[in-house]
Amino acid sequence: MQPLKALFLNCSLKSSGETSNTEGFMNDVQVHYNSLGVESEIVRLADYRIAFGVQEDMGGDDQWPEILEKVKETDILIIGTPIWLGEKSSLATVAIERLYGSSSVTNDKGQAIFYNKVGGAVITGNEDGAKHSAASILYGLSHIGFLIPPNVDAYWVGEAGPGPSYIEAGRNNDFTKSAIERLAYNTYHLAGLLKNSPIPAEGNTLE
Repeated sequence: MQPLKALFLNCSLKSSGETSNTEGFMNDVQVHYNSLGVESEIVRLADYRIAFGVQEDMGGDDQWPEILEKVKETDILIIGTPIWLGEKSSLATVAIERLYGSSSVTNDKGQAIFYNKVGGAVITGNEDGAKHSAASILYGLSHIGFLIPPNVDAYWVGEAGPGPSYIEAGRNNDFTKSAIERLAYNTYHLAGLLKNSPIPAEGNTLE
């Protein structure tokens, strides 16, 4: 069997020239994936020109189709976002909207193309909103066909107000380390089950 693939969409508002705490969090999930033989890649959305809309390809210089091809090829999709004003980032919203634009596209069985893929969410920030952001992301993924295992909303939130962020202060947090491990193993195990025994097409085709 081919190794499982995981794709992280980093929805930080920072481009790759800047340190991203969300990416640092993703790196810590990758440690577990590496030990499990899962191939993983991080895509930082701020590095791409992504048009607003709910279509697969918005035309012009829209680079979302490049990212969508990676999503189609992966077994596990993890959306990561910082918290801004208690919400997921604007780029996380755009990612969900653009994924939704492909929800009517079907696989060779007539199911949505996101069927038999597993979803998860990672959140970082210095303010409240982690569970709210995760709930929004995980519902969006579930609604378009991703399967959501238990305990795949790993997060770290620092003290209220300005202060140390995840890379500086969160990596030794026992709660967060446990959440990262659960996310990695639960997505891995469920993706493996689906690889060997995908959801039958009976009763859930779009055609």
